[in-house]
Amino acid sequence: EVQLVESGGGSVQAGGSLRLSCAASGFTRNDYAIGWFRQAPGKEREGISCITLWDGRAYYGDTVKGRFTTSSDNAKNTVYLQMYGLEPEDTAVYYCAADLNSPCQDFDYYGQGTQVTVSS
Repeated sequence: EVQLVESGGGSVQAGGSLRLSCAASGFTRNDYAIGWFRQAPGKEREGISCITLWDGRAYYGDTVKGRFTTSSDNAKNTVYLQMYGLEPEDTAVYYCAADLNSPCQDFDYYGQGTQVTVSS
C-alpha cells in the first residue's frame, strides 16, 4: 500500500523556520517525483515545490523561491521541505504528493497534510 506521511508542522513566529518531512512507503521504484503543496483556508491548493528523486533536481514556485528548499534522503525514503523566513501568509496545511509518471505535473498520491501556522 502506497503511503505518504507528513510531519514537522507547528506554530512559529514570523521570521522563523520549520522543516517538514514526507515519509514514503509502499513504492516499488524510486524514479518518481515528490511535490509539496499547501492550502490555506478559503484558497486554492498551491504547488510550491517538486523534486525528482532520481537526480535530485528541485523546482519551486515563485512565492517560496529563495526561502524554501526541498531535498531527499532516498535511503530513508523521505523528502524534506526546509522553510526559512516564514510569513503569516505561509499559514496553511502542507501536503506532499507523489507523481509516478509525469514528473512534477500530475500527482497520483497525496498525504494527509500537516498544519503550519505563522503568527505575526
